[in-house]
Amino acid sequence: MIRDNLAAPPKRHYEQRMVLLLSLSFGLVGLDRFIILPLFPVIMRDLQLDYQDLGMLSAALAFAWGFSALGAGYVIDRLGRKNALVLSIAVLSLLSGMSALAGGLFGLVVIRGLMGLCEGAFTPTSIIVTDEVSHPQRRGQNLGFQQALFPILGLCLGPLLAASLLELFDSWRMVFAIISLPGLLLAGYLWKIYRPAPLPAHQQPASGRGWANWLSAFKSGNVSLNILIMFCILTCQFVLCAMLPSYLTDYMHLETLSMAVVISALGVGGFIGQLIIPAMSDRLGRKPVVIVSFMTSATLVGLLIISPAITGLLFLLLFLLSFFNFSLICMTVGPLTSESVPPALLPTATGIVVGFGEILGGGVSPAVAGYAAMHFGLPSILYVALAGSIGGLLLSLGLRDNLQPLPALSAANALPISLPLKD
Repeated sequence: MIRDNLAAPPKRHYEQRMVLLLSLSFGLVGLDRFIILPLFPVIMRDLQLDYQDLGMLSAALAFAWGFSALGAGYVIDRLGRKNALVLSIAVLSLLSGMSALAGGLFGLVVIRGLMGLCEGAFTPTSIIVTDEVSHPQRRGQNLGFQQALFPILGLCLGPLLAASLLELFDSWRMVFAIISLPGLLLAGYLWKIYRPAPLPAHQQPASGRGWANWLSAFKSGNVSLNILIMFCILTCQFVLCAMLPSYLTDYMHLETLSMAVVISALGVGGFIGQLIIPAMSDRLGRKPVVIVSFMTSATLVGLLIISPAITGLLFLLLFLLSFFNFSLICMTVGPLTSESVPPALLPTATGIVVGFGEILGGGVSPAVAGYAAMHFGLPSILYVALAGSIGGLLLSLGLRDNLQPLPALSAANALPISLPLKD
């Protein structure tokens, strides 16, 4: 089902400002989530942790993120989109800074879990708001840009920033304290600029219909299949994000700076991919783009398994992997879900896809990979990632492509005749 937002198109400059702010905010979510990974070798020595503890930390945040996202529809309906958006990013930033106070594994797990609750509330809300402010023919493009800074800040600049701050202050605790500040500033800007559009009567959430909304969303379009596809994407991508720093330093014996450079490819690839692939799906259709992306992802993981410890080659493989994997995440939680449900069910449907995907792919998979690394060696994590890509490819064959390729944007077909054509 293609939703018709043409009745009240947003002004272009407001659309652009909001998408930029939402993109920066989601980028900080990525930074807060992934900054611990390049710091973990130092934290591990300081707090006497191991690889399984790393998997547990990743799983704790992902489980909390997932369960929070499942209830995001209820939170958004009760608090309103603006309050849910601003509060989640502000509290997340404060919690990220509190990671500096952790004295052991338990403290880190608790803080990471609370961060996951905030991130789980922010993610569906930010997607819904991006969809709200976007012109329909820029939906894939805007959702791609909104999510593009998540990998570039979290996985590209994050490792480099962590290494630089760690060298400057010689303390992983100071790194956490410093990175908490930008999020508070962005929360203030969002509060000032965002003007939620009033919902028409037929889009108002129905009170007392929580379970009915869940069931309706679950049965709509690609939603149930998107959950399984998200599980597969996150199994590949987040296992690599969580475990590769240790794999590169402890198994391939790269130096810390070389490891940070290689890991940064995940962020660069994800950033560029989300600017290109979702926009291509606006023209070519979602299903064919998703299938080709999964085929490429599986091939690249296979090449990574046999790759030698050559920094340039590893950088290229991880760049291309994230180029396709993060684009798959964007299309699954964005257009493939929003085009499957009526507007009133969008918060619930988005929360379901993000929530279950995080619980399974972001929570279970890194924990399994951590167990495998401890008992079968670090190379086993790559086979877990490969299983995710192959599984996603098989599932994507069953997608229903609800969006036909769009004609070129023009004044004649972008807006109804009764509206001015200046935007």
